[in-house]
Amino acid sequence: MTRYNFTSLPDRLATNAIKWQKTREDKDLLPLWIADMDFQVFPEMTAALTQFAKRSVFGYDAPADSLFEAIIDWEQNQHGVEVAREDIVLIEGAVPAISTVVQAFTEEGDAVLINTPVYPPFARSVKLNKRTLVTNSLVVEDGRFAIDFDQLERDIVDNSVKLYIFCNPHNPGGRVWDMAELKRLGEICRQHGVIMVSDEIHQDLTLWGKRHQSFYTVDRSFAEFAIILASATKTFNIAGTKNSFVLIKNPDLRKAFTDRQLANNQHEISNLGFVATEVALREGLPWLTELKVVLEDNISDLLGYFAKELPDLRVMRPEATYLLWLDFSAYGLKHSEVARRLEEEANVQLNDGLTFGREGKCCFRLNAAAPKALIMEAAARIAGAFNNERT
Repeated sequence: MTRYNFTSLPDRLATNAIKWQKTREDKDLLPLWIADMDFQVFPEMTAALTQFAKRSVFGYDAPADSLFEAIIDWEQNQHGVEVAREDIVLIEGAVPAISTVVQAFTEEGDAVLINTPVYPPFARSVKLNKRTLVTNSLVVEDGRFAIDFDQLERDIVDNSVKLYIFCNPHNPGGRVWDMAELKRLGEICRQHGVIMVSDEIHQDLTLWGKRHQSFYTVDRSFAEFAIILASATKTFNIAGTKNSFVLIKNPDLRKAFTDRQLANNQHEISNLGFVATEVALREGLPWLTELKVVLEDNISDLLGYFAKELPDLRVMRPEATYLLWLDFSAYGLKHSEVARRLEEEANVQLNDGLTFGREGKCCFRLNAAAPKALIMEAAARIAGAFNNERT
């Protein structure tokens, strides 16, 4: 028996949700794009934020000791990562943290490497800070993304890469990188003096028994050149509360990061974020456990439906996250035509694959974290727009 409500669709237009803004103009549109969930948070979260609202004074707060203890306990118990309080740096979000590391550890013109396709702010942060973007294409093997390690090393050497921004678990493909892959990445970075930034914001959303391997658990020596980005926000659907944490064990790297954070005036964090993060990590595990069952069920039904109704659509089965990478290239259509059909004929809003890199041509990302009735309606609409186009 379920304890939580994953079947009712919240009225997100009433909250001015970005995800649902276009629905104000088109009431029939189904938005399955931006990576937040159309699920209610667990009751303890609502109660804690209600109690926060009753304070009636909302001046500056310092983070409580109990918040750091909650982060330490969560990382240890859920991911086997041992961190001390001094290793933890709070910041308003993982994306601001990416810009901070780019500024702290590279100069204008320096090369920064990312694997593509990947979450769009990776490339944006590099370009806006006037660094040289180096993209290493992921390859598809056995229906999932993999790393071409030989090409990766050539890209690092040929471009004198200083910083590598890595996504684990991967967005948009949902890959949970294994220990052997992470170990090889670490050895390459160490050999060539590259600082590794591992964005692990989806670490808690592994599915079907997969276990997230934090970069800090692979080899203790990797902490000398690695920085971990994490947060409760994606896991517990509290992104609007604006609080993430950065794990930096190397004190020299930590000082460089916090110096740049201060220079950017990024050192003040939302009081609401303090409260929401601590409640999530202290009381949210039962909700998360149930959520994963719901996500697995939603994704399985989508995969089964598309396999039957759109057999030429290649859908990457995620090992983590609630995001599906849909590849329409077998239909022989231009990317713009695929986008038009999704928008005008299916009337669904997905993330455009080209925003993740050139490898996203004819691909789109679908968010499956919504009541099943909504996502299956979207699947039926997509099938209706493409089921006469098999090649």
